[in-house]
Amino acid sequence: MEMQLQGLKFLREHEMKIEYKGEDIGTRRVDFFVEGQVMVELKALIQLEDVHLAQAINYLEAYGMTIGLLINFGNTSLQFKRVTKRRVSEQ
Repeated sequence: MEMQLQGLKFLREHEMKIEYKGEDIGTRRVDFFVEGQVMVELKALIQLEDVHLAQAINYLEAYGMTIGLLINFGNTSLQFKRVTKRRVSEQ
């Protein structure tokens, strides 16, 4: 709802093709794809772990994107990380 209220363009549970060396190798659903530029992956975990960050970075590479957000609603307070190819910024 908040993205709508802010006037952001987004797709929810958007299925994207994954390619390897020009060949389609499958699809993956991104939780949100915002403004055609940012992948948003949602989790509901007690704690984010390195495996979740690696997964988000791999999605960026597979989609040919440069930036994403990894958001965790499962902790006592909201956790989010800005993810770029090979870099992670904690917030």
